[in-house]
Amino acid sequence: MLRMKPCKTVPFDYKNNKIVQMTKNIFKITAILGFAAISLSSCSKENPPLVYFPDMYFPVAYDPLMKAEDAYSDHENEIPAFVKNNGATGLGPVNGTVAQNKDGVADEAMNSAMTPDQYNGGYDASKLVAASPLNPANQAKDIERGKLLYDQTCAACHGTGGDGQGPIVASGAYTGVPNYADRQITVGSVHYVITNGRNAMGSYAGQLKPGDRWRVSMYVMNAFKGGLAPAAATESAAPATGANTTESTAATASASVSTSPKK
Repeated sequence: MLRMKPCKTVPFDYKNNKIVQMTKNIFKITAILGFAAISLSSCSKENPPLVYFPDMYFPVAYDPLMKAEDAYSDHENEIPAFVKNNGATGLGPVNGTVAQNKDGVADEAMNSAMTPDQYNGGYDASKLVAASPLNPANQAKDIERGKLLYDQTCAACHGTGGDGQGPIVASGAYTGVPNYADRQITVGSVHYVITNGRNAMGSYAGQLKPGDRWRVSMYVMNAFKGGLAPAAATESAAPATGANTTESTAATASASVSTSPKK
């Protein structure tokens, strides 16, 4: 018969067990408090007390007409151009700088948004403009550049044929682009729409310079509306008689009448 050996009883260490339990509780409480602190600080609308690289979070704005102030440093601005300008960052052009507006064409600055009446009045007035302010002697070159700009900027919607069936419209992503042949337009009204936009079309004044806007307008009239008026003759080429002048004026007026429906 087998005899079972009695098991040895290990005395329970209440002191060590209590320490272990207290340690676990401390860790739990610390974790809970840390999570609560992070949660509360992330929901706060105020700036945190410590920021790593504060200039990345709070950029220093510079007023071009006064001394630049650095919010995180007391040192003086040592950039020579700014020091010479009494700390102001708004510098004048370098000596010998050439103006980029070689066409000499500038748009009237708008200090506020136009009202619908102002826009419609300007559009109606633009239809009376039948010639661009660019040099008539360069008309052929201007139309050539206008075609290049039209293909790059406008053809995606208006189409290379001016029929309003560009790739974007053909894909179904955009609709409502008119056919130039169906519109009563002038070189002035085309320029006005390019500059200020119309209906769903936005302004392209930020993409095209003033002179280039006139070139695109000239190309549109030349390619899709029967051509532009020929380059202006010199002042010395005056009409021979008053009768010829009257006949010429009447012929020009009749040629400018269009049977296309009004826009």
